[in-house]
Amino acid sequence: MSKIVSMGVHILDVLGRHVSEVPAGQGISLIEEIRITAAGTAAGTSVDMAKLGCDVIAVGAIGNDEMGKILIGILNRYKIDTTYLVIKDGVQTSGSILPIRPNGERPALHVMGANAVFSFQDVPQEVLKSADFVHCGGFFLMPKFDGADTAQALKLAKSSGAVTTMDILGVKQERMAEKILPSMPFLDYFMPNLEEAQMITGLLEPMQMCEFFLKSGAKSVVLKMGARGSLIVGSDGSQMRIPAFEVKVVDTTGCGDAWSAGFIAGLARGISVKESAMLASACGSLVASGLGSDAGILDFDSTMKFIKQTPTLPLGD
Repeated sequence: MSKIVSMGVHILDVLGRHVSEVPAGQGISLIEEIRITAAGTAAGTSVDMAKLGCDVIAVGAIGNDEMGKILIGILNRYKIDTTYLVIKDGVQTSGSILPIRPNGERPALHVMGANAVFSFQDVPQEVLKSADFVHCGGFFLMPKFDGADTAQALKLAKSSGAVTTMDILGVKQERMAEKILPSMPFLDYFMPNLEEAQMITGLLEPMQMCEFFLKSGAKSVVLKMGARGSLIVGSDGSQMRIPAFEVKVVDTTGCGDAWSAGFIAGLARGISVKESAMLASACGSLVASGLGSDAGILDFDSTMKFIKQTPTLPLGD
């Protein structure tokens, strides 16, 4: 079985649905459901990969607090190796409160916590050297790791023979392209969503965005576009459009993380890029059908059954 390292942002999410408005003063609104999940573009992706049968090692930072213990407990429940999660004193575990709107949108209240102090010094280099896949999740929400540290970690993984992937968190900030482009030469797959790619590049056309990252050295770019499906463009000139699946949307939290998980899990199983992307699309669609970043996905077999039985949405322009 392939060894997959999921490195980066680890967050404990508290989600509630559905929230149309926040009560004034000390008022109370009754809602349908509240959940706590392991989330973020590293931890959330780890959970989904584990559900799909992958052997996953978590690399990142948490606080020495109850939230960290809960987060580790959730990851361990899915048999994710948490040995290399560094516990940081003096900062809390990263957390988000997400009041989910009736249309599935997810405004967030977020504390960066331990993710803000994670750095290359916390990365177990021998683990990266021995991995088959290294996924970096959460660029732009790890100020000490973003930039040179990320490039250093990916260069180590790539030079050791790993397939490297990256997903990001689109927190608008200055010099976004300047920070992330040095990592591109060490990436097999760069996987932002459309809005994130727009933030970084300032461009409007999906193909232009993909070409921007390819010219900076990425081997392939995956552009996730929600209900419009996804676009995969390779440095060899290949292009592929993958549709999303038709589901009743409950909450869009973690859909991009699930897409990444399905794609990596497919590649780790040795199936084609197109088949892996269809698995990825199914995972993203399934997660949208429930509350939280771990919703919808049960295991690999049931996800493959979902692909066969569920209609796809029309591809957007």
